[in-house]
Amino acid sequence: MVKIAIYPPNSLILADLLERKGHTPLVLQKQIRQKIKDPEIDSPPMNITEEDPIKGLKYAAIEVPSGVRGRMAIIGPLIDEAEAAIVVDGAPYGFGCIGCARTNELSIFLLRNKDIPVLELTYPTNQDETYAMVNEINEFVDSLEETDKEEE
Repeated sequence: MVKIAIYPPNSLILADLLERKGHTPLVLQKQIRQKIKDPEIDSPPMNITEEDPIKGLKYAAIEVPSGVRGRMAIIGPLIDEAEAAIVVDGAPYGFGCIGCARTNELSIFLLRNKDIPVLELTYPTNQDETYAMVNEINEFVDSLEETDKEEE
């Protein structure tokens, strides 16, 4: 199956939908869980090691605010691993916003410029748009499955 980056990267709704289709959603929750369980981290509330800001430099220049570099240290590897992506624009905080506009812009830029299939959607505002969005996601995921089978 396909590893699919989702944006917002902490959307439980998209992660669940992709898992039900048998794919691997690349989400923030799994990355954070690894950090919390890592015995190397001395102060779990910070969830950071000395290497994390250095990892973030791969994705964002030194002049970029440290918060962006810190977020990219976690999100960047998900983008690197992605074989496809789904980006939902205009989603409210409850859908899965990470709360940093610059990180969002950089992450979406990196996903768009990676040579992978990307489905871009607008967050639905009513029931009909929601059905249409889910159908578009299912069609996109099904097309990935067909491509994956052709490559085998």
